[in-house]
Amino acid sequence: MILPFIRADFCRLFTNNIFLLFCFPVICQTDWSVTYNPPQICTLEGSAVKIISHFSYPKYVTGSWVKTTVNNYFWFTKTTEEGEPVDLRDDPDYSGRVSYEKCGNKVCHLLITNVTKSDSNEFKFRFITNQQSGSFTGVPGVTLSVTGKLLLCVCVCVRVNVYSAKTYLTCHSDCQLPARVSYCWYKNGQKLGRSTTKYLWYQISPAGRYQCAIEGLEQFPSPPVSVPSVSTNPSGEIMEDRSVTLTCSSDANPAAKYTWYEKDGDQNYKHLSSEQHHVFSSIKSSDSGWYWCEAENDLGRQTSRLFIDVKYPPRRPSVSLSSSGLIEEGEPVTLTCSSDANPAANYTWYKEDNKHPIGVKSDYRVPSVTSEDRGHYICMSENQYGQRNSSCLFVDILCKFSSSGIHVSESTSCR
Repeated sequence: MILPFIRADFCRLFTNNIFLLFCFPVICQTDWSVTYNPPQICTLEGSAVKIISHFSYPKYVTGSWVKTTVNNYFWFTKTTEEGEPVDLRDDPDYSGRVSYEKCGNKVCHLLITNVTKSDSNEFKFRFITNQQSGSFTGVPGVTLSVTGKLLLCVCVCVRVNVYSAKTYLTCHSDCQLPARVSYCWYKNGQKLGRSTTKYLWYQISPAGRYQCAIEGLEQFPSPPVSVPSVSTNPSGEIMEDRSVTLTCSSDANPAAKYTWYEKDGDQNYKHLSSEQHHVFSSIKSSDSGWYWCEAENDLGRQTSRLFIDVKYPPRRPSVSLSSSGLIEEGEPVTLTCSSDANPAANYTWYKEDNKHPIGVKSDYRVPSVTSEDRGHYICMSENQYGQRNSSCLFVDILCKFSSSGIHVSESTSCR
């Protein structure tokens, strides 16, 4: 009988056409493992740190039909003269400061409290099973670094896609922090709240000075940083052909140096100037888009952005006819008007000298034309900044004579 949990090597012997099957329980050495997450941890002197290991072992081993069980497990940094690892719980350097948590189900947490700089070391996990030579140590272990001061800094970042750009803050540390730490955020010295990630996506304004800290270590916040302030002069709506000045300012000591960039394509940025002010002597509609200001001194660099939306009245409208050939009575006809404008234009249709509009959409549709529809048509495009008329579009109609079926140009007989 072949047990379902055994991987078997099969040897087939051909003796008088009889097949003999031999089964050997074989388990690969890779079934023994210890992994750590993360492999490197940095923490502050006097704090507590948790180190996590995950381990695995084969259910059965080579030559044994006995199910594998774990008899003991422990963490260590030292070995005896005979090379045997010393359980941290028996190490006088860690007396009363270590405990094993959630050890079972192939996971074990090591908690060290009141860490000191002398605790900077490589910590390994070892487990011992009931199998012969069934012990395993995870090598390399977890490298713990204990520092006397945790250095944090806040970076002002911008995430850009095709449609928008969004400013956010991120809290950086000078070392790898333990897993699942929480971050505290401050604006102008007032606590905004806590986050399980190192990012702050909300409540960001140029008037604020921001700091971050690790929860439980709030006495070691990062130095405050500010988001550069960007503005336009004149403020409010920006009209085409006017002079516009972009200004960047930042609360920095020593004073910041400034650089302006323009978004050129989906992912490219073009350098505009290295001044605090960037001037458009006569801004154009093509200048609409995202602009970035970078403020930098010897201590760091921050970025802010501004979207410019240049307003302008409608350009001269273009008009077109749905039919490219001659139009007969009874056929449907659509006249289309389009004009470049910001904001988008509204459209009004007029016929010849008629002062009353015949349509108020970009398309003017006649389901079934008659001889009365013959004539000149004009489209007017308009927004709050101005209006513009199109050139005249002449629509000619061919009339049908039911008695002969002859088509005659409207210009000669259908008056």
